[in-house]
Amino acid sequence: MRDPKYDILFEPVKIGPVQTRNRFYQVPHCSGMGYRYPNAEARMRGIKAEGGWGVVSTQETEIHPSSDLSAANEGRLWDDSDIPNLKLMSDAVHAHGSLAAIQLVHGGINAPNRYSRLAPISPSNGVVSNDDPYQAREMDKADIATFRQWHVDAAKRAKKAGFDIIYVYAGHDMTLLQHFLLARHNHRSDEYGGSFENRLRLFREVIEDTKEAVGDTCAIAVRLAVDELMGSDGFRCEVEGKDIIEALADEPDLWDVNISDWSNDSQTSRFAKEGYQEPYTAFVKSITTKPVVGVGRYTSPDKMVELINKNHLDLIGAARPSIADPFLPLKISEGRLEDIRECIGCNICVSGDNTNSPMRCTQNPTVGEEWRRNWHPEKIQKVRIPKKYLIVGGGPSGLEAASSLIKSGNDVILADASDYWGGRVTLESKLPGLAEWSRVRDWRIWQLQQVPNAELYLKSKLTSEDLLSYGVENIVLATGASWRADGVGRIHRAPLKYLNSNRILTPDDVMAGKLLDDMSKGPIVIFDDDRFYMGSVLAEVAVKTGRKVVFISSTPTVSAWSENTLEQSRIQSKLMNLNIEIMTSHKLCNHQDKQLSISCLFTEKISQIECETLILVTSRIPNDILWRELSTKKDTWKDMGIETVTRIGDCLQPGLIAMAVQSGHKFVRAVEEQQEDLFKREDQNYPRN
Repeated sequence: MRDPKYDILFEPVKIGPVQTRNRFYQVPHCSGMGYRYPNAEARMRGIKAEGGWGVVSTQETEIHPSSDLSAANEGRLWDDSDIPNLKLMSDAVHAHGSLAAIQLVHGGINAPNRYSRLAPISPSNGVVSNDDPYQAREMDKADIATFRQWHVDAAKRAKKAGFDIIYVYAGHDMTLLQHFLLARHNHRSDEYGGSFENRLRLFREVIEDTKEAVGDTCAIAVRLAVDELMGSDGFRCEVEGKDIIEALADEPDLWDVNISDWSNDSQTSRFAKEGYQEPYTAFVKSITTKPVVGVGRYTSPDKMVELINKNHLDLIGAARPSIADPFLPLKISEGRLEDIRECIGCNICVSGDNTNSPMRCTQNPTVGEEWRRNWHPEKIQKVRIPKKYLIVGGGPSGLEAASSLIKSGNDVILADASDYWGGRVTLESKLPGLAEWSRVRDWRIWQLQQVPNAELYLKSKLTSEDLLSYGVENIVLATGASWRADGVGRIHRAPLKYLNSNRILTPDDVMAGKLLDDMSKGPIVIFDDDRFYMGSVLAEVAVKTGRKVVFISSTPTVSAWSENTLEQSRIQSKLMNLNIEIMTSHKLCNHQDKQLSISCLFTEKISQIECETLILVTSRIPNDILWRELSTKKDTWKDMGIETVTRIGDCLQPGLIAMAVQSGHKFVRAVEEQQEDLFKREDQNYPRN
């Protein structure tokens, strides 16, 4: 039963000629699937509509080959042949009574055109926004007229594809329309450049063109970055952002407002908390009479109600929260607030687009698998005959396996040797900025605590003899992994025999408090060959000791893989502001007494640095001793009543928390739904189903 205080979230909202069924709005977001995997894309969006999102949007959809974003898997609407693929998505959304929105885009200098090989276009001559060694050409008047027609043609195609809301997109420093608006990109001296009114001209014309083309039945939405967090070098919400909305206040049917660029709009929980965009977007409702949607990684229904009641927003926008829990609106409607699988703000979903691959989610292991594996985020096939499972290890993989087995109707015994649940999630969530990661543990433990057929045991260290003697028919090993202390990783592929083990700590040691308990006074050196978040958060811990901290990276930048989660620049600036000495592109050479020798990866020049404590962040070793011991006794399993022994998570393959969660989930699906480790494919060599 829904609490009446949330009724306001389920009111319909009129957007031009269409009306939403509620205030939940999945704003455009990338999926890593796009035009290459249209069935997967459609199924993923359709499930969100099933979960109660009143509006479900595409990702950015290219309107012309001169906006070719290859190798990224975005949407495409280059010509009529793209209509059927996009109609798959609109039909899937409409099947559940929701509105389908499409974000049309021309990337301008953000489109490298690697596939189409057309010259990138721009308001003015200049370089493209990536590192490709070529430039964009300045558009002349004929080019501008042609671009306007491309947008009109794409809007008409979008209407044919069944979309209810069509976007005019000027955000994230990724669109031609925003490039015309921005003085740093637009150096023209004609009626499309110079003054604010001139730079606004094309944006206004495209809005008018789109309304004239399809506005009789389709709503026209504008997505605008009102602030770029660049001071006077970019849009400011109190200056340019406000000026644009004042100038166009009631021309579109909907304002979708945020901050730019993408790394600002989609900040991780490490650097921004729920509602972080509100100071920049709060003014919009006071200027326009049209509905406004905004984002802020909202997962709290109380916060959503507050935003509506204080006239900040009309619609609650979400990308990442809708990925973590596609059924968030329905759960609020049904009074199941504790059942909401809250986004942790890790941006593993974002990394899919940046690695040109279908997105994954730490909280929701089914995302990206809805079509190709037929996984549903809320449904698992029920078993005819319940079985009993003993899961050893209560980390992310073990917790996911346990909760999914319970959902399928089985009995579960979950045991962990420690005095806490969550494994690595619990430890890592205590590191600077990672507190919200504990949601991975909390949601699954809550699920298990609600049912009678889950037995939970802490402080239960089990041996292989114990497991054999219990006679539980199915044993699942989710015993995790441990960080190495021998230097083995990407740069050093064999153990470094010269390492002084008395002065070495691993991330496990630091998370156990050994660094803060250390009374040494000399420098702390962190060698990061993991290249994601761990090295940098440990550096923040190290600074708290008051000792000198040196950060050595095997890559040219700090935490290089975090480029994919939009964090790299923030991480490096954080460390620099903490006065941590940074040395990039180096490897280890020797370690004697309190001296560490390192070598430049390019010149091989050797440097000597003082090092009293060395923290190695390199790679991990699976904790698979139980597996190996049980494997040697496989001939006794049947006699002891054991049918299966399975490894999942980090003890099978150390990786991301998201990978551990999916490993636990995939195990259950394979058992209960008899799924082979295969999935449907959709590419030109395979027929679509």
